[in-house]
Amino acid sequence: MLRKLYDWVLAKAAHPKAEWWLAGFAFVEASFFPIPPHPLLGLMCLAEPAKAVRFAVIATVASVLGGMLGYAIGWGLYDTVGRELIGWLGMTESFPVAACYLREYGAEIIMIKGATPIPFKLLTITAGFIGMGLVPFVLASIVSRSISFMIVGVLFRLFGRRIKAFIDKYLGLATAGFVVLVVGGFLALTLIEGGGAEARDQCAAAALDPRFA
Repeated sequence: MLRKLYDWVLAKAAHPKAEWWLAGFAFVEASFFPIPPHPLLGLMCLAEPAKAVRFAVIATVASVLGGMLGYAIGWGLYDTVGRELIGWLGMTESFPVAACYLREYGAEIIMIKGATPIPFKLLTITAGFIGMGLVPFVLASIVSRSISFMIVGVLFRLFGRRIKAFIDKYLGLATAGFVVLVVGGFLALTLIEGGGAEARDQCAAAALDPRFA
């Protein structure tokens, strides 16, 4: 079953219109869609390692453009669209805290958090809501999205054939390892954020701001 699913997705990732699908996923994920484009990017790079950097550039550009849509939602449509969207995405409690951090640290948070499992859409909508400068926002988004996607592209460009050969032979082991890495990444992120308890306490009060209600 796992082998058939792997072969099917790999074939779709090599489809002539796969780049458009990747761009679309990266665009909407940066503003309102809950599923990240990284799995599709990885499979496309796996299917065609020679184009891995190209795929990463497409994902980066589309994600930055999608981030500008998220910014626009937070800036001008929060009361009519943004609040409902934040609730649908399950980020109601995270939103005021993110706003506090962005006000405190600005573009630095976009660059650091944007390259982590923290939803990028949370940052883009919040940045627009607090009125963060558009130029710093775009530049920080380029940095964070480049880190997030280009690492995948470069690794597959350099080692893609060997990675594919390993996965083809040890699909089950590779799947288990991927799950361990993802879970470990989220746990590490939680521990890191826990270490900043003082900053978190200072921003927790932002949840009481009536504008977020």
